[in-house]
Amino acid sequence: MAEGLTVQRGRLPTQSYHGQFALTNGDPLQCHSYLSGYISLLLRAEPYPTSRFGSQCLQSNNIMGIENICELAARMLFSAVEWARNIPFFPDLQVTDQVALLRLTWSELFVLNAAQCSMPVHVAPLLAAAGLHASPMSADRVVAFMDHIRVFQEQVEKLKVLHVDSAEYSCIKAIVLFTTDACGLSDVAHVEGLQEKSQCALEEYVRSQYPNQPNRFGKLLLRLPSLRTVSSSVIEQLFFVRLVGKTPIETLIRDMLLSGSSFNWPYMPIQ
Repeated sequence: MAEGLTVQRGRLPTQSYHGQFALTNGDPLQCHSYLSGYISLLLRAEPYPTSRFGSQCLQSNNIMGIENICELAARMLFSAVEWARNIPFFPDLQVTDQVALLRLTWSELFVLNAAQCSMPVHVAPLLAAAGLHASPMSADRVVAFMDHIRVFQEQVEKLKVLHVDSAEYSCIKAIVLFTTDACGLSDVAHVEGLQEKSQCALEEYVRSQYPNQPNRFGKLLLRLPSLRTVSSSVIEQLFFVRLVGKTPIETLIRDMLLSGSSFNWPYMPIQ
């Protein structure tokens, strides 16, 4: 990644929601209800238009090089953290809870972002080969590592097949983020309620927008447990070792959360 790259954001200013969700003209949701207003704010929190996620990472021959794909991965990780910082209710949680939720779910959010922006996951084995050349490992570990990469590729492709739209992705990411499985949460019941709200919003949206696909909501929910089959350590090793070295990804996520828009590369851990 080029030195001094600043990860820019292009979102609306942080707002205080207090449970009021107003729709404005031009929003993609036609159903003017409480839950559709919630979805609208989830969508507005996205820092990047997905169509431009990787537009600046392509080489002149439209092939992504290793540095380009790592830059795209960094943008996707930053996007996940920045999105969480600006969705309803998450900023109101205690900072320790915010960190705990993101540390547990970052890899699932990364997979969802990879699918949403059509990340060229076919280059993953090339990244692995480059990494193995730089840091060799035993044959058994290589086999296991490549198996984990295959799982990552499969999960991304299965989401692409469903043609998930941007509103559905926003709801799914909120369902993933607001999990009570995170350790040490100060208010488990509140987080559980936010997850249920997100799930209800997704169900309402799918039934109103896809009336001819009665099984769509169920198919989307069934994708969620399999997201956790993707090894977070493999994603870390594949995409982020070149950028942050031996710095734990949890430290990187914490610093992204605390730094916000001032976060930039090259990365230096907050002391």
